[in-house]
Amino acid sequence: MRRWWLLAWTIGIFGCGILAGALNLRRLHNETFALGAVALVLAMLMLAAGWWRTLRETRKKAKQDKRRPRVVTIGGGTGLSVILRGLKEYDIDLTAVVTVADDGGSSGRLRTDFGMPPPGDIRNCLVALADTEPLLERLLQYRFAGGSGLHGHSFGNLFLAAMTDILGDFETAIRETSRVLAVRGQVLPAAREDVRLRATLADGTVVEGESQIPEGGQRIEKVELVPKDVTPLPEVLTAIAEADAIVVGPGSLYTSVLPNLLIPEVAQAIAESKAKCIYICNVMTQPGETDGFSAARHVQEIYRHVEQRLFDYILVNGASLPDEALEQYQAQRSYPVLVDVEALHQLGLKVIARDFVHYATYARHDSRLIADEIASIIGYDQHGANRW
Repeated sequence: MRRWWLLAWTIGIFGCGILAGALNLRRLHNETFALGAVALVLAMLMLAAGWWRTLRETRKKAKQDKRRPRVVTIGGGTGLSVILRGLKEYDIDLTAVVTVADDGGSSGRLRTDFGMPPPGDIRNCLVALADTEPLLERLLQYRFAGGSGLHGHSFGNLFLAAMTDILGDFETAIRETSRVLAVRGQVLPAAREDVRLRATLADGTVVEGESQIPEGGQRIEKVELVPKDVTPLPEVLTAIAEADAIVVGPGSLYTSVLPNLLIPEVAQAIAESKAKCIYICNVMTQPGETDGFSAARHVQEIYRHVEQRLFDYILVNGASLPDEALEQYQAQRSYPVLVDVEALHQLGLKVIARDFVHYATYARHDSRLIADEIASIIGYDQHGANRW
C-alpha cells in the first residue's frame, strides 16, 4: 500500500510539473499540456483508489478484530464436558463435536429401542454449556434408581429421546434443547449415522461395541468404525474449517477420542485446518485401554490410526498427585501417564506441562486452568480482548 501511495504522488507531482512548464511557456494546447493533464488525472484516480482500498481494509480489520475466536472441541465421555465448563466462561464461538459410538448403559438402551444416536455424551455437553438454574441441571443429570423400565435411565437422555421423537430427528432435538437450556455455543454429533466401534485385540480377537472393548483383557491392536465410510455432519466440517483452535480430548483414547478422528473427512479437515490444534492428554492410564501408555504413545496411536499428523500442542499434567490419590488409582490398576517430553518434541509437538489437575474424589482436569491455557494459546486474554 505504501508503494501505491508513493507511485500516485510521484505521478501527480510529475503531472503538475508538466502543467506548470506548459503554462510558463504559454503552450496551453499542445501535447505537453495534454500529457500533464492526463498524468494529474491519473494521479488523482490512483489517490482515490488508494483511499478506497485503505478504507476497505480498515473496515475489514475492524470487523476481524470484533469477531470472536472460534474454538472446536472434539471428544466424548466426561472429559469433554469438563473442558467445556471452563471454555464457556470466555466470550468465544464454541462448538463441541461429540462421539456417537457409545452403546452402553442408558444411551445404549435408547439407541437400541428407538434407533437414535446415543444421547449420553451429548447430554453431558449440553448441561456443561447450559446457562441455567442448578436445579434444572440436577434434573437433566438425574438417574432413576428404581422402576423396571426406568432403572438406570438418565432423565436428560429420556428428554432428548422424547424431543427426537417429537421433532423427527436428533440434530433438531439437540438444537431446540440447546435453545431451551440457553446453551453457550453449539453441540454437534460427529455423524448422524448408526455408528459402532470394533476393536481387534493383540491375539486377533474382534470385539464390537464401545462398552465391551475395555473388557477384552488384551492390548488393543486396532479400532475401526462400522461402517467405515461414515459421513460427518456438514456443520462439523464447517466449524473445523473456520476454527481458530481445535481441541481434542481428554477422554478414553480408543472409545472417546479416536471414534471422531476415524471419520475420514473429520481427520482430513483437521489436518488441512490453519487452526492451532491442541491435544489434551489424559492424567491417568485407563485399565483395558492404555495400560503403560506414555503421553507420546497416546499421540502415536492416534497418528497410526488416522495415518497423518494432526496436533501442534499437547497439554499434559506436570504435577504430582497426592499419595491418597495414587493409592486409590493403583488399586484400580491405573497410573499417572508418563510425560516423555523428548519423545513428544520428536513428534513435532509444543509441550505445555503444568498442574492442570483438580483432585477431589478423582483426579480430573481443572476446567478453568485448561480453559485459561487454551485462551493463552490463541492469544485471548481474561478481559475478552484478542491478540491474534
